[in-house]
Amino acid sequence: MEKHYYPTIGLEIHAELKTNSKMFCGCKNDPNEKNPNVNICPVCMAHPGTIPVPNKSAMEQVVRVGLAIGGTIANFTEFDRKNYFYPDIPKGYQISQYKYPIVSGGSLAGMTVTRIHLEEDTATSKHDRGDFSLVDFNRAGVPLMELVTDAHTFDSVDEAAKTGAQFGKEYQLLLQYLGASEANMEKGEFRVEANISLSPDREKLATKVEVKNLNSFRSAERAIRYELDRMLELYEVGRESEIVQETRGWDDVKQSTFSQRAKESAQEYRYFPDPDITKFMLSEMFDADALKKALPELPAAKRARYKSEYGIKDEDIETYINDHDLALWFEDVAGILKDAEKIKTASNYITSDFVGIKKSDPEATLPSEGNFSELVMLVVDGKISSRAAKDILAMIVKEDSSPNALAEKHGLLQKNDEGALKEIAQKIIDANEQVVASYKGGKENALMSLVGQMMKETKGSANPALATKILKEILS
Repeated sequence: MEKHYYPTIGLEIHAELKTNSKMFCGCKNDPNEKNPNVNICPVCMAHPGTIPVPNKSAMEQVVRVGLAIGGTIANFTEFDRKNYFYPDIPKGYQISQYKYPIVSGGSLAGMTVTRIHLEEDTATSKHDRGDFSLVDFNRAGVPLMELVTDAHTFDSVDEAAKTGAQFGKEYQLLLQYLGASEANMEKGEFRVEANISLSPDREKLATKVEVKNLNSFRSAERAIRYELDRMLELYEVGRESEIVQETRGWDDVKQSTFSQRAKESAQEYRYFPDPDITKFMLSEMFDADALKKALPELPAAKRARYKSEYGIKDEDIETYINDHDLALWFEDVAGILKDAEKIKTASNYITSDFVGIKKSDPEATLPSEGNFSELVMLVVDGKISSRAAKDILAMIVKEDSSPNALAEKHGLLQKNDEGALKEIAQKIIDANEQVVASYKGGKENALMSLVGQMMKETKGSANPALATKILKEILS
């Protein structure tokens, strides 16, 4: 009997918060700064005698995130010193939180959250000089929020890998909706790490490894999948003792993990409360009820509203969830059209045709809501074909103008004159005896060949439905 193995994953996600200044000093928090060591001061450079002063705005952002996921906001919190010695830590320790995180519990995208705490980011090491490295301290001291999920056990590698990546995406969206973080992975503002283990016993956790360097959700999914497959292979050949607790990196080029170092324990960091920073009673600092009421509409609520109000496809909804400006514009269009079927038609053109145009031409812009709605009405009323609608859309994203006027100017209005279309249909029938014979012999597809020729003859201006109806009547 084939043995089954159960994968378990937990995530640790670091997000740089969107604040004007750093976590414990007044230096500018600017992720776009190109020049090294510009946004620094004696505090974030750890000069002797300097005292850190916590950023209240950063603490409020963590509280808001906690409220958004249904977590418990701590009444008491404090900052701790996490001791380790790397060149990118000027103090020889990182100010973080250990025993008293700001947020405990909560859930998102089917995974339970253990905690969310606040700390300072490290400096950035540069290894592009060949035989030596340099350190840029612009990032040192930037407010960094760390979320840790519970360890979740899954029935399959596929389920574990996909769930991990989906959680990361949903959390990134949440932070962007809240305005807490830009969460740009390419800039290092949002960093995912995965704790991974594989066990033959669903009720018992096995040795775990932590995988770092996951700079995209695609990488996260692939790294989780790769690491679980690596562990499974070791189990199957009786070498499970080679699965050791360690930190591994992800190589995006080789599409594989590699060992970096033995995993540190909390004891090795020698946490203790920072004596330079006061303790905090969060209930005295923030009105949690007021903050919760002031939260914007979040992705999960927006999905539900779009489904109930507009009845559009799930993939269309995700397009709007991921593009705030496009979503606002779509809602304005829906407000003009009102009718459910018209709104669905509009959404189809937005999420397929407009998005496609935008990908190939970044200069394309959204037309006015009124002109786009006019285009949708021309389609719904059968005045232009779908092909003509696509052509007109390509025009109005370049220069916003009336679709009706453009249809008249370019001869794109559909011909609905039955008399004229009957003459064209008869001409097509007379010229295609074999196709007609095939249709009369039971081949329904032959009719579409005749319709296509009618469309060609009229340069696309014939109403396809009417053309089909006329051909059937003549051939019956």
